[in-house]
Amino acid sequence: MRPAHLAPATLPLLVVAALALSGCAVARKPDLRLPVAFEGPAAPPAGAIALDSWWTAYGDAELTGLVEQALARNPDVRTARSRLDEVKAQRISAIAQYLPQGDPTYSSRRTHTDQLGGTVVSIPGFSNSGTSTNQAANFNVSWEVDPFGRGFFAGRAATAEVARVRYAYENTRASIAAQTADAWFQAKGFAIQLADARETARIEQDLYDVATKRAKAGIAATSDADRIAGDLAQANAQVEGLQAQLQVEKRAILILAGRVVEPTANINSTPDVGQPPAVPPSLPSDLLQRRPDVRGAQAALRSQKNQKIIDALALFPSFNFTPGIGWQKVKQPGFSSTSQNWVLGGSITQPLLSIPRLLAEWKAQDARTEQAVTAYEKTVQTAFQEAESALVNLDADRRRVVILTDGEARARRGYAAARIGYDRGFNDLSTTLQAEQSWRAVRAQLTAAQVQALRRSVQAYKAIGGGWPAQTYAAK
Repeated sequence: MRPAHLAPATLPLLVVAALALSGCAVARKPDLRLPVAFEGPAAPPAGAIALDSWWTAYGDAELTGLVEQALARNPDVRTARSRLDEVKAQRISAIAQYLPQGDPTYSSRRTHTDQLGGTVVSIPGFSNSGTSTNQAANFNVSWEVDPFGRGFFAGRAATAEVARVRYAYENTRASIAAQTADAWFQAKGFAIQLADARETARIEQDLYDVATKRAKAGIAATSDADRIAGDLAQANAQVEGLQAQLQVEKRAILILAGRVVEPTANINSTPDVGQPPAVPPSLPSDLLQRRPDVRGAQAALRSQKNQKIIDALALFPSFNFTPGIGWQKVKQPGFSSTSQNWVLGGSITQPLLSIPRLLAEWKAQDARTEQAVTAYEKTVQTAFQEAESALVNLDADRRRVVILTDGEARARRGYAAARIGYDRGFNDLSTTLQAEQSWRAVRAQLTAAQVQALRRSVQAYKAIGGGWPAQTYAAK
């Protein structure tokens, strides 16, 4: 490339462009204002829980194993990891383009000629027949000298992009861990409902047997047995439906854990639930460091800011240094020569007619930077909303469980007394069935509240930024 000489008219354009860019190069600062504290419980329960592996706080070995398997085998996690490896390689490529480029070459050619007719030339060095060889080696280098720091900002943009994808990878891991735990607790909820449905069917069967005996003895109407038979059919139908739901949920767990080919019987979701563990105290400001999606949006903003600077620097001259060395050896019949050479060249390129296009690209990048600022603000706001919602709802779920636990115990005692009265002939069937239905209704609400509290605790852990090693990634 021939050196480009700057015309006098070019300099004012360059100066104007530089002044315009210097006044607009700083992107708008994101609005990260958040409330001082979450509303809801005045003092959330404290607990020494490692948020990196919050699922171990439930004390459930099978849940821990499932989450660890999902983090290692789930396709979404593996895809995110591969994407991270890809951008790491791209980062090296982005930085390397500003380093000296060039590859040594070597060539060799051997030619044999036999003259078939004409005048035979026997002058040394001009023979028409014989074997000739030609060998050459060259090493030409091209280096874009970078006095304006394009390579520096390209490196920063690429590093920020690596950080963005890394946080996306960690966010995927956190989401898969939460999905696995949530599916696990849903499966346990279905297992509890199935056990309750089977118990209901057993009770209805007992009532049916008693009603049939009393009808045969003439101390009760035969319609009592028919009425119970309908309830028994409903209970048995509910058992069938819950068995199917439990199997579907077990299959979902196996797929999350990367164990697709295994039978659902390998998932042992016992019909029991415990209390959700304590969620460590958290402040809204903690979300800026704890949430991988927030950190990822922050990294994306850094990448766009640096790309904006790179687009601005495209308006400035570029300098290319092109040194090279070479060696050649030629050998012909009666003649040979060896030579070497070196080249020292360079070029300067100043955008002129491309300035309108480059300015348009810079403006487009400015708009993309503004979009990144807005996306960062929205991510922070969404994180706050999710965290506060999860914490408030979890606190309400805990209170519901306490209330329903007492109500279920009292309703169970009421049904037990009514059943004894019916067996002894003191109560009629309607009184007994009403007592049973009341107990079963409260029991179902309690089970749903317990499962919901566990699922809500999973949401709370994820919402406050649990599930990934935040301390290993310092803000840049």
